[in-house]
Amino acid sequence: MRTRATLAAVTGALALSALAVPAAQADDSTYHERAEAAFAAAHGGSQKSAFSTAVYGDLDVSYSNFKLTSAITVGTTAHVATTVTYTLTHGADVDIHSADFATGPYIYKGSFDAPDNILFGYDAATCTDTSATTATCKGLVDIYPDEGDLVNSDAGTWKGGALALDYATGTYADQGDLGTTLVKRASKLTVNASPEPVTKGKTITVTGRLTRANWETGTYTGYSGVYAQLQFRKKSSTTYSTVKSVKTTSTGGLATTVKASVDGYYRYSFVGTTTAPAVKAAGDFVDVR
Repeated sequence: MRTRATLAAVTGALALSALAVPAAQADDSTYHERAEAAFAAAHGGSQKSAFSTAVYGDLDVSYSNFKLTSAITVGTTAHVATTVTYTLTHGADVDIHSADFATGPYIYKGSFDAPDNILFGYDAATCTDTSATTATCKGLVDIYPDEGDLVNSDAGTWKGGALALDYATGTYADQGDLGTTLVKRASKLTVNASPEPVTKGKTITVTGRLTRANWETGTYTGYSGVYAQLQFRKKSSTTYSTVKSVKTTSTGGLATTVKASVDGYYRYSFVGTTTAPAVKAAGDFVDVR
């Protein structure tokens, strides 16, 4: 994982030295790399013990009105970009439009002082002045599951933070616990009702499988031990009704039986958890004769 490797390898004065290079002289150093370096200095480096508040560094910047989505669903390959907005308040001597200034949001898993994982945006946020010392900022948090950004245990609650950097001086302002979101493993659900057609009064077997993204293998694997609802709607209706709840097997399998009564569609519906989003299978039509 890029971020975990950075936090482990970049520490203390080494991390700060990566910041203290004017932007015009460091075209090969991206905002993302510098943000990770600053975070490492504050949270994983030898200077960590020097700070006792939520705002690290010497840059006169703070954050408020931090807004991000309540849940982020991530599959196995596709890049996910989540928009975050916040208010940045700065000292009169801080030029937020300087080429040497950059700010951006991030999300982290675990504690602020020693997070298990952290994800930044690859580009700095854009900020619009609302007064001489405040601005509204908008940035992205980028997630690349096929590049090792996440492991399965990362699913669940994350918190939001924001960081500002002054490349010329090597100062920064880092603040966490600004908001929360759920990072979820994308889920898939199938259904098959048989036999088709079926004689009225006979037994219909409805099978399916619930899977979710496995960020460590890049595949979808069974989600075991959770419930999905078997639902039915008549051919003449547009509304599904729940028939029963069915628990998934160790491989995410679903299976149950019902008696055939009228033509209609069967599907499984999963309401979701804190680690996987809700999903519904497409209805499977059964002709009852």
